[in-house]
Amino acid sequence: MHAIDVLGDPVRRRILELLAEGEQPAGTVGATVQREFGISQPAVSQHLKVLREHGFATVRAQGTRRLYAVDPGPLRELDEWLAGFRRFWTPPLAALATELARGRRERRLREGNSEERNTP
Repeated sequence: MHAIDVLGDPVRRRILELLAEGEQPAGTVGATVQREFGISQPAVSQHLKVLREHGFATVRAQGTRRLYAVDPGPLRELDEWLAGFRRFWTPPLAALATELARGRRERRLREGNSEERNTP
């Protein structure tokens, strides 16, 4: 299964978002996902298993609890694959950043000029 296939499922993407906040007990992840997606605990366990089997998540035992965390390896591989496509959105985003900066500068200049006129 390719990384895109693994992450194509919104439940698995949400689980990774939760794990990106830091290591989480399986029960906490399960409760959040069950509430948000209306799926059963066994279904959440299956999604965690897919993430684990494909290297996106790690699990470690702490007593009776299972703690899950993101494994960044496959995400790095996905990022490298996406690098070939960044040219489609990077220049437009850079142009947008330039326009936003220009707008902020013009607004500061206008506000500065209006304050000078109002000063006795």
